[in-house]
Amino acid sequence: MTDQYPSDNPYGQQPAGHTPQYGAPASTGPDGEPPLWAPWYGISFGGAVRRFFKKYARFDGRASRSEFWWWYLANTIIGIVLGILYGIGVATSGRSTMTSTTSTSASYQTMITDPSALFIIMAIVIGIWSLAIIVPSIALFWRRLHDANLAGPFWFLGFIPFVGGIILIILAILPSKPEGQRFDQPGRG
Repeated sequence: MTDQYPSDNPYGQQPAGHTPQYGAPASTGPDGEPPLWAPWYGISFGGAVRRFFKKYARFDGRASRSEFWWWYLANTIIGIVLGILYGIGVATSGRSTMTSTTSTSASYQTMITDPSALFIIMAIVIGIWSLAIIVPSIALFWRRLHDANLAGPFWFLGFIPFVGGIILIILAILPSKPEGQRFDQPGRG
């Protein structure tokens, strides 16, 4: 097997005894997981979600594409479920309609006057969830940039109006590069 990059092996870490051209892969523990400072290539969906929370605010090291994209899939699913429940809460809340007219047009505005319990609960849950994942989401993206051998502050390109999000998606898709090992900190554990 002549894997040049870790991402060439879609089934996980490098095979035992295999040393790629750019250095030895991170050793795995008894459970088969690489240490937290190392990226985990070919991680499973559940493993990526667990690892996301284990590496809550770690901006050092790298994150494989599978670590990154599995988490964003999980977060999208959670967001859809929370959004549906919030929408049901909006639909079950009491509303009143106000009309304002001018000489040329009329406008109608609906306001929630009697919010349902589901509406209030889901608003709180969405707020807490959003706050709970903001730092680890930025840290994960930062590490994903490191794996592509880019500096983490490239994340700030996302603030460019209209094209920032597109730029970040392109950067997240980039393949792993061996030079990204410069961001690893094995001594940190």
